Amino acid sequence: MEGMNLYDLIAVGGGPAGTAAAITAARSGALVLLLERTVYPRHKVCGEFASAESLDVLLQLMSERHSALLRDGVRIPQARVFVDHRVITTVVQPPSASIARLDLDAALWDCALTSGVDARQQVTVQKISGQGPFRVRSSAGEFEARAVINASGRWSNLSVPAANGEARVKWIGLKAHFAESEPPASVDLYFFEGGYCGVQPVALSGERERGRVNACAMVRADVASTLPEVFGLHPALKERSRRWQAFSDPVSTSPLLFREPQPLRDGILMVGDAAGFVDPFVGDGISLALRSGRMAAQCLLPFFAGDVSLEQARERYAEMYQRQLAPVFRIASRIRRAIALPRMLRSPILSVVQQIPAITRYVVRRTR
Repeated sequence: MEGMNLYDLIAVGGGPAGTAAAITAARSGALVLLLERTVYPRHKVCGEFASAESLDVLLQLMSERHSALLRDGVRIPQARVFVDHRVITTVVQPPSASIARLDLDAALWDCALTSGVDARQQVTVQKISGQGPFRVRSSAGEFEARAVINASGRWSNLSVPAANGEARVKWIGLKAHFAESEPPASVDLYFFEGGYCGVQPVALSGERERGRVNACAMVRADVASTLPEVFGLHPALKERSRRWQAFSDPVSTSPLLFREPQPLRDGILMVGDAAGFVDPFVGDGISLALRSGRMAAQCLLPFFAGDVSLEQARERYAEMYQRQLAPVFRIASRIRRAIALPRMLRSPILSVVQQIPAITRYVVRRTR
């Protein structure tokens, strides 16, 4: 490793989790390298739902020059669930915001740069070896770091393959923006056999007129493979989408793998989807990414200062992750299984939920 620059931290992956970690560490004086395999800005498969928890973290991470992105994001004070010819409505309090990933990722990347992070795009990480210090082999050469955070996503070559039975079912994600006249200020979830589609208003940075919606679906590959096919699977969504015009080309991702979250692997701190993929309908994926990335960096700061060992820092992160973030995955998994029940078993459950609004408010709180 002689001749290589020794970083305190290398964060792999430039999405919300990786940039949150990099910004947090760099602002505390750590020497940070951030590696991203693609180029920003770009569309990503995402519901673009930024919960109040997300907004709180973003306010701390972003500089004043990006305050308009948070201030002007479309506010979402309501959620509607369309399932089995029922519409279950609940308030979202405090209101969330709808922020396009095209803008969010670019802003966070810029904040990483201005925070002193050595941030590089179009660099693919091929292998990470060692237990501290670590050697990171990439398409741009080899680097050395005292600690590594993996924010490379749920299906990169650095993440853990799914090990449970659900992996036998292939799920895919689909997303695109559409023009819709006067979309309601709500996040609408349309459930059907084999998946669901979420729709909510969104606006790109600098866009004056409001009339854009994000449609993002998770569907079994044997049920549908395109958004028009998805729209036809729910009567209300089919009718609503008839008047839409595409604002962007569709993007997709697969496979979507469900497993128990794993905050550590081979001495590396796992954050965002690399740690675990939460059911998208809970709307907390961005929040989990931001919070886990910041949490991982905060746990490493005492190690960088020489106050604790790397092992102690890792154990602290795993303990905090299991206590603060892992419960969201468990609750989401139970909801998914309930919705997947045969209709005759699901119907009485939905009837009770529809009649007692406090239940939906409780579920919203438990998935935050």
